[in-house]
Amino acid sequence: MKRIIVTCLLLWPLLATAELGGPSLESPGNDVYDTESLRRGAKLYVDRCLGCHSLKHMRYRRLQKDLGFSEAEIKQLFPTLERVVGSMTTAMDSKDAERWFGVAAPDLSERARALGTDWLYTYLRTFYVDDERPFGVNNWVFKDVAMPHVFWDLQGEQRAVIKKIDEMPVIVRLEQAKPGKLSAKEFDLAVTDLVNFLDYVAEPAQLERRSLGKWVLLFLLIFGFVSYKLKKEYWKDIH
Repeated sequence: MKRIIVTCLLLWPLLATAELGGPSLESPGNDVYDTESLRRGAKLYVDRCLGCHSLKHMRYRRLQKDLGFSEAEIKQLFPTLERVVGSMTTAMDSKDAERWFGVAAPDLSERARALGTDWLYTYLRTFYVDDERPFGVNNWVFKDVAMPHVFWDLQGEQRAVIKKIDEMPVIVRLEQAKPGKLSAKEFDLAVTDLVNFLDYVAEPAQLERRSLGKWVLLFLLIFGFVSYKLKKEYWKDIH
């Protein structure tokens, strides 16, 4: 029963998207072994996300080690950090977040595992202008989301094209209304880097686990071959 409940909770964003006529989820094609992408994603996260969203399971020292940041680069990335210790926490108080946004900003340490990278990638690229919302934007994947569009200057503004289907207004696509600092392709690549970083943060040990996996498979192949030869040697006189 617990497994069923957990599965339903993890699938809820996907089911809700399908029910509300949301967009088809697109894959970022991210690669957690692309260190340069992870470094760019980390910088974008610190610049645009860490002000509200912490990463309580990600330690500064682990980030430095895995992504190859020097001591100077870490200090440049986190100017207020006196020592490279502790986990990546936000200075925003949860009560302030509830007062400003209506809900406390969630920690994003495990969002990539809970929601999936396709969901995150599509969500971050589908904000559109909605004058009825407090921050003037809404999201095609997550309707009435409390989060403002923190990448508005990079992506520009999008407007929803709405058509009536069975007498119900439904968003069919988003159109670029105002260009941003980045082209559509450049923005997609920036979001891919960010999602790649979140995918890595959700399980930093996967870098070691996956690299170790090939050696485990090689050992099993060699062990299987040796075991087979021993079996033939021991049983050859029985027949």
